[in-house]
Amino acid sequence: MYTLLIGNKNYSSWSLRPWLALHAFAIPFHEERFVFDTPEFAAEIQSRKRSPNGRVPCLIDGDTVIWDSLAIIEYLDELHSGLWPASTAARAHARSAAAEMHSGFGALRHWMPMNVRRSYPIATPRADVKADIDRIQALWGEARAKFCANGAFLYGDFSLADCYYAPVAFRFATYDVKLNAVSAAYVNAMLAHPSMQQWAADARAEKEIVDHEEPEYLYERSAS
Repeated sequence: MYTLLIGNKNYSSWSLRPWLALHAFAIPFHEERFVFDTPEFAAEIQSRKRSPNGRVPCLIDGDTVIWDSLAIIEYLDELHSGLWPASTAARAHARSAAAEMHSGFGALRHWMPMNVRRSYPIATPRADVKADIDRIQALWGEARAKFCANGAFLYGDFSLADCYYAPVAFRFATYDVKLNAVSAAYVNAMLAHPSMQQWAADARAEKEIVDHEEPEYLYERSAS
């Protein structure tokens, strides 16, 4: 059975992606959660004792260790197949979309960190954040228009591409981002997915608060 090392569910967007892939596709796994900014996290993760790059997520499969979220979901697809969209064109688009999320959208990531249990409406996002939001909505709209004959997700049926944009769905809800009709319907579908609801319930049950992951910390510092 796989072991997945993750961080706080309230904050760790990177951990959410492979966790959701495993949970949504009913692939058996054992999770080990490590709380950020604790001696245990430092000893087990940051020391590289359990994770080669000192970060989460990290997937352990016997003697095989995979320490990057995109590599993890590709590894899962190799072993379980069918986790990406079925058609070659849709699969290529979905992989490109996931890679863009993996390497881009830095402003959104910085100024709208994932915080599942909070509501922190921002009436007017910064210009760089707005540009990221617009690009994401354009990408979602293209996926839905070109590759989604039916189904509520980016490429119709739930796929690894949805796992990659799952943290964005939580972010858009937390910060009450104003979306077009296509994007709003997609976010609603994502938030209603049983595996997303399980993650959200777990996140809201967490007691730990990491100050530098909270919106007030970020926005108070930017205003000072």
